[in-house]
Amino acid sequence: MVYYLRKSGYFLLTLWAAITLNFIIPRLQPGDPAEIMVTQLTGRGEVDPAQVAAIKTMLGYGDDNVFVAYWQYLQQLFSGDLGISFTYFPISVVEVIGKALPWTLVLVGLTQVLSFVIGTLLGALAAWRRNSRFDATISIGSTFVGNLQSVWIGLIILFLFAYTLGWFPAAGGYGYTDEDFSPEHIADVVAHGFLPALTLMVTAPIGFILSMRNTMVQVLGEDYIRLAAAAGLRERTLALGYAARNALLPVVTGFALSLGVLMGGSILIETVFDYPGMGRLMGEATSNRDFPLMQAILLATIIIVLTANFIVDLLYPLIDPRARRAAA
Repeated sequence: MVYYLRKSGYFLLTLWAAITLNFIIPRLQPGDPAEIMVTQLTGRGEVDPAQVAAIKTMLGYGDDNVFVAYWQYLQQLFSGDLGISFTYFPISVVEVIGKALPWTLVLVGLTQVLSFVIGTLLGALAAWRRNSRFDATISIGSTFVGNLQSVWIGLIILFLFAYTLGWFPAAGGYGYTDEDFSPEHIADVVAHGFLPALTLMVTAPIGFILSMRNTMVQVLGEDYIRLAAAAGLRERTLALGYAARNALLPVVTGFALSLGVLMGGSILIETVFDYPGMGRLMGEATSNRDFPLMQAILLATIIIVLTANFIVDLLYPLIDPRARRAAA
């Protein structure tokens, strides 16, 4: 119980710090959202101060003291009122986020799970066949691919499979007009999401491969592995039941930590493929100085990553007896 209370306290403290930074960082950017909105509405370079003041009053965005604004921000946050989007006025931020968040969650969730499975399997196989040609290929190839930028990978995949071969759509989340769960619509959504997912899948398993490979090599050098091998256990039992099982524990922790990296990478990938997720929203919110929308996107990302890490922290003593003894 002490372990869980301590982890809960860390989670709440980190969440409060993230919420505070989420309030401060967007306001450090230059530019006035109300002036940008007036310019977009009027189409003129010069703005009328009266119009700017009216827009600020209408949107609830003024020049209040920063502490007053912070207190109002916390009150609105806990009441579920994240404000109105400057970009999609008069639609609320909650409604805008609600339409984009499922696309990102599905894309990142499926990619993360597949990357974890593929990465751990390849890493375990490379460790079991250490110093072999397969191990060298996996290690060198992973190091090389891991240094590539996901944006360039996405552009190459887009040019090859969408524009050159024409196998998949180049942009968007769907083209089928009937937005239901019909087989046609599901197939259309899968086709539009395949290239963004493929782009993320190129680099996402790298961390799991290297982590699993290096950890399992260390485990294979332990005395109990040698004892199990001397006892005549089958190689499959020795590799999966002993070495891979114990080497998997640190990789499970990395699963939650890498989720934040993947979420950040998906922002660029969604922009490249014009995918209707949180990444495209972030680009639009940043260019329009849409403070409420930027704050909501950052906050949603932070909560997802923190929650994933918190769940792993709570489950870790259940899967690792050594963690249970340390917590006790």
